[in-house]
Amino acid sequence: MAKIRGIEGMSNEQIDQELQRGARFVMFQYCISVLVMSFKRSSDIYFVKAGESTGKQKAGFCTLSLLLGWWGIPWGPIWTIATVARNLGGGVDVTADILAHAQQQQALRPPMPRAPGAV
Repeated sequence: MAKIRGIEGMSNEQIDQELQRGARFVMFQYCISVLVMSFKRSSDIYFVKAGESTGKQKAGFCTLSLLLGWWGIPWGPIWTIATVARNLGGGVDVTADILAHAQQQQALRPPMPRAPGAV
């Protein structure tokens, strides 16, 4: 699983509260090409609170793709256009996937053992 940026120092309860307010988990795409080889990749996951802008992330990944993505023929220009369009549209919302993964991990955890003599 990719690293999640923006949740450092937050408790699960704080993350849940932000999600209820409209926060989301988003990934951005970028394209890098070298002559005839092109690579389309996804960024780390960003936790975007309600009302927060993703302008900095969009600009960074769009710039990276526009500078380094179009060089590879034929996929470089195609993937560069696709990644820039996707990023300008807000990136890829992966909130549902993250929440499903968290629920699955919670279900797989064994129950906490009781202390000896506890009722």
